Amino acid sequence: MHENDRHRVILSAVQDRSLVTVADLCNLTGASEATVRRDINALDDAGKLRRVRGGAEALTTTPFVGLAGRPFSYNETINISEKQAIAAAAVELCSDGEPIIINGGTTTFQMVHPLASRQMQVFTNSFPIAEHLLKNSRNTVLLSGGVIYREQNIILSPFENDVTRNFYAKRMFMGAQGLGPLGLMEQDPLLIQAEQKLIGQAEELIVLADSAKFEVRSSLILCPLARIDTIITDDGIDDRTASMLEAADVKLIVVAKGAAQKTGVVS
Repeated sequence: MHENDRHRVILSAVQDRSLVTVADLCNLTGASEATVRRDINALDDAGKLRRVRGGAEALTTTPFVGLAGRPFSYNETINISEKQAIAAAAVELCSDGEPIIINGGTTTFQMVHPLASRQMQVFTNSFPIAEHLLKNSRNTVLLSGGVIYREQNIILSPFENDVTRNFYAKRMFMGAQGLGPLGLMEQDPLLIQAEQKLIGQAEELIVLADSAKFEVRSSLILCPLARIDTIITDDGIDDRTASMLEAADVKLIVVAKGAAQKTGVVS
């Protein structure tokens, strides 16, 4: 790679991540550590980045427009075994050939692995879900259109008459920021608007939420408990919460952490 090309790659990486290491830049450019360090020095002298110990950082960061809430990359590391068990139980509810909606999220993403052996019509607003299913399954994948939100890895449309309105689903699977007596909660108004459109296209709404989500509250209600048909969670759920769902006539499926479906239905 020529020097000018290396400089473009380095500046792109620094702007994207704000701070990059020499090792990262070696991998991106294919150049030696000594060459990368010379490039960093040259770009620092030219006032295009700032040299720091072990790497380089951007002079200024350009924030991307994002949604409220934590990024996908952070959330996917939390309660992973619970999420895998919950997702496996969710796929057990599906039959080949059915049209389903899978909303973007780190718990719903875990559905892609058991779905690898299925053949279904999957509508999603999640890049990671769509990409994985296209590469590793025979499922038909439909991707919604709209604005790409990098941190959450989802696509949301600001328009009322988008392709969402043309898709029918037997079931919609979605995660949640939090769950409480008033219903399903999220943090961002745009996310609420987009998810309400998706919910309107499905006969059944199935929420995938590890038991920690029942302790989380947010300022925005996505939908009341009465709209939820089924909640799949792990065996950390307490009796008080289970009773709350029973009173709301929500079907409850409880799975053992890291295992297949464990119990029980509360109806």
